[in-house]
Amino acid sequence: MSLRLAIFDCDGTLVDSQADICAAMDSAFGAAGLAAPDRTVTRRVVGLSLHEAMRQLHPEGAHDDHAALTQLYKDAFRARREAGQVGEPLYDGIAALIEELSRDGWLLGVATGKSDRGLAHCLAAHGLAGHFVTLQTADRHPSKPHPSMIEACLDATGVERARTAMIGDTAYDMEMAVNAGVRAFGVDWGYHHPQELMDAGAEAVAASMDGLRALLRGME
Repeated sequence: MSLRLAIFDCDGTLVDSQADICAAMDSAFGAAGLAAPDRTVTRRVVGLSLHEAMRQLHPEGAHDDHAALTQLYKDAFRARREAGQVGEPLYDGIAALIEELSRDGWLLGVATGKSDRGLAHCLAAHGLAGHFVTLQTADRHPSKPHPSMIEACLDATGVERARTAMIGDTAYDMEMAVNAGVRAFGVDWGYHHPQELMDAGAEAVAASMDGLRALLRGME
């Protein structure tokens, strides 16, 4: 059997991190003397690199303003983590699915707007780090929907594009998959509406963990 690769987004797909992200964003904008964006707006940019997210959240700002907000956000998130205030709970059933896929011979990767440090903390906290063979973050790649992160996963594993699926909750994930020429599977438990995912190129959007399992099993 040829190799299969499932690449997961993190925030909104593996873990529900919106509360932590919104709190850190509120702190960052407050520290910069700016009104914090509405949390519904903040959730819209989850998955982008931080600098691109700040550009969208503060469009009237200059490059240096976005860079400053990015650092303030990192500082705020780190302070919350050191204070034991970061939760990032796994979505129900995701750990069992990851373990099942790994046991059945799938290669697994992550493509996320998180930093290397943030992703490492998240996966370690949930005991999942050992299941992933390639981890791609915003520290080393252009923001989604640029295909660079998926391309790096393909290079690292040698898996064919037709045997690779990108799983995510945002239009950025689906557009990235389309740009990289791999399968695009959405999930409806994250931060963008299912129709947005379909409009962005998703082949299908799973409404449950069993639904996602069925989509992946269809590749076998």
